[in-house]
Amino acid sequence: MYFAALLARTEDGWEASDTELDDVETLSDLADLAREASPDDDTVLVLIEQEDAWFGVVRVDGEDDPRIYVSDAAAAQRSAYGELLLTDELLGREPGADDVDDLDSLDLDGTEDGESESDEDDEEGTGDAVPHSPVGDSQILDDLGISEKELRALDADDALSSIAEALGASEVLETVR
Repeated sequence: MYFAALLARTEDGWEASDTELDDVETLSDLADLAREASPDDDTVLVLIEQEDAWFGVVRVDGEDDPRIYVSDAAAAQRSAYGELLLTDELLGREPGADDVDDLDSLDLDGTEDGESESDEDDEEGTGDAVPHSPVGDSQILDDLGISEKELRALDADDALSSIAEALGASEVLETVR
């Protein structure tokens, strides 16, 4: 089960709204959605969680590029919403490095032409494997009172509630849950 919400900082505190991500196809779309939640270019946090598996925070400050933190990249990669956040840049790889657009170059055993299965086995763990660990900007919430150490220590099952509580926004987040 997924949950996604926007927390927009205003003069009066934080305002929360639940959000549907069904029409969001790219990180740019997600950033635009966040910017719409704050007409004054204040900070907006997009909080996304998949129950007990992973959580992600996207921070948008005005027109700046979004900053991203994902608690477990491998778990997020298996989800449509997680794939939005896991950009090549975030994972530290060349754009399109894991894409195989030319299916004709694949043999029936799933290897590329000229590549043996043993070559593939030798490369496991050294190439583009997505880690079962946090990725992104772990200092994303430092100036809001949540240190890198605290963020990394959060469990996926209650992370968003803990973040909202630290921000003083737990009541507004719970209203949209």
